Amino acid sequence: MEIRTTRSEQPRSDADLAAILAKPGFGVHFTDHMFTVEWTPEAGWHEARITPYAPLSLDPATAVLHYAQETFEGMKAYRHDDGSIWTFRPEENAQRMVRSSRRLAFPVLDPDDFVQAVDALVTVDQRWVPDADGEKTLYVRPFMIATEAFLGVRPSQHVTFMVIASPAGAYFKGGVKPVTLWLTEEYTRAGRGGMGAAKTGGNYASSLVAQQEATRHGCDQVVFLDAQQGRYVEELGGMNMYFVLADGRIVTPETGTILEGITRSAIIELAGKMGHQVEERKISIDEWREGVAGGQITEVFACGTAAVVTPVGRLLWDGGEAPSPTGEEGGPLTMRIRRELVDIQLGRAEDGFGWMHRVV
Repeated sequence: MEIRTTRSEQPRSDADLAAILAKPGFGVHFTDHMFTVEWTPEAGWHEARITPYAPLSLDPATAVLHYAQETFEGMKAYRHDDGSIWTFRPEENAQRMVRSSRRLAFPVLDPDDFVQAVDALVTVDQRWVPDADGEKTLYVRPFMIATEAFLGVRPSQHVTFMVIASPAGAYFKGGVKPVTLWLTEEYTRAGRGGMGAAKTGGNYASSLVAQQEATRHGCDQVVFLDAQQGRYVEELGGMNMYFVLADGRIVTPETGTILEGITRSAIIELAGKMGHQVEERKISIDEWREGVAGGQITEVFACGTAAVVTPVGRLLWDGGEAPSPTGEEGGPLTMRIRRELVDIQLGRAEDGFGWMHRVV
């Protein structure tokens, strides 16, 4: 793509930016610029541009507002100790957006163009990438929305792809601690043939009422079971799951109705290099409960872009509870996987997998 860049005439001052990067939070502050490219059947993808960050002006009949035709990605940019800036497996995010786009009847953005768009915005706004102390990063949000103004159930004939970015602090405040999970037996996230494997906002919207249920019961996150039998563990509201068995094997729920996480697939490779056999298969809620009680399951953890790896503690449901297999601490293998993955992302360890992509 040929990308036209118009720089902001009113960027954040150095003092303001320093204050933001000291305590960035998550998804609260946004960089000075944004990337946009548009698509129509006649022109294809065109008018790629970086402009000052600003609100969008949408017609009330804009298709995304009525029919939820949209996809998005989540990724991070990392500053290494030498000042260089890197992203983690951006080509995998690009390929997943291709799959999501096909499921949502969108035109496909070429993966090379996706990576170029992310690189271009991160380069322009590189001063927003924080130093890595405390695992601070720049969170990058590419997304695609249906922007034709019409009412009718058909694919939009005008599509907009954008990239915005927001500095992010450490996911865990005060150290990594196991999260408590609530098992919802009323709500499901996706069914066979549905949109579970696509990264689209509707999947997350459907998880919100179940997350409210979890919060009412004092839990951090919600666990979803499969929609057909209500027996098999699928994923959390926004993270994939792993189970460590006593014999060293690791089990993760198979894909098909769940999101194919970028961190999830990296852990499969990393754990294999550590000498652990990883099985992608169905795992029932009974196997989880009985495995923890009988000692066959020694650790449980979840993974995703934001938290990287999260140890899982207690599992609660209406009328019962399974204790944490590791007490108040994360399991040793969980913490080792987390440490090694974060060290690769932040440039503290050699990247033997070719996962890191240099931007600046």
